[in-house]
Amino acid sequence: MTAIPVLTTKRLTLRAPTEADFPAWAAFYAGERSTMVGGPVSAEQAWRGLAAELGHWALKGFGRWAVEQKASGAFCGMVGLWCPQGWPEPEIGWATTAAAEGRGIALEAALAARSHAYGALGWTTAISMINPANSRSVALATRMGAARGGDFIHERFGPMGIWRHPAPEILQ
Repeated sequence: MTAIPVLTTKRLTLRAPTEADFPAWAAFYAGERSTMVGGPVSAEQAWRGLAAELGHWALKGFGRWAVEQKASGAFCGMVGLWCPQGWPEPEIGWATTAAAEGRGIALEAALAARSHAYGALGWTTAISMINPANSRSVALATRMGAARGGDFIHERFGPMGIWRHPAPEILQ
């Protein structure tokens, strides 16, 4: 299995997901907040989702990190890199808890993930796929400098907007 790197920012640690994250992950996926990312789902389905997060690292060599606040140790959600079978391109994605909302946590974590993708992994492009009704995620992608660049029909979630992130050379 690929070693999952630890990324740190001013307020956050991005680390491998663990079983200790499951109660908060299951609670997220049990609630309405998960509607834009495939929920709500049962605890059993949330367990499979968490296992898929780790499996993505093993299969692809990259994935999404569990986001933890340094000060409190609180689990804030999952943010990172994603490109499962059928995806049009590698993605920067996020799903954060209600407690993380409106505090810049998703932005801080997503910028760290993009920096890792462009630096350590040598990506030259990245997208974020967002349900058009998810105004908070659209706003986050826009703050990151991403621009609407097409559409994708997800087999389970339906129409998704493709938001293209600036190329690495533009960000330097």
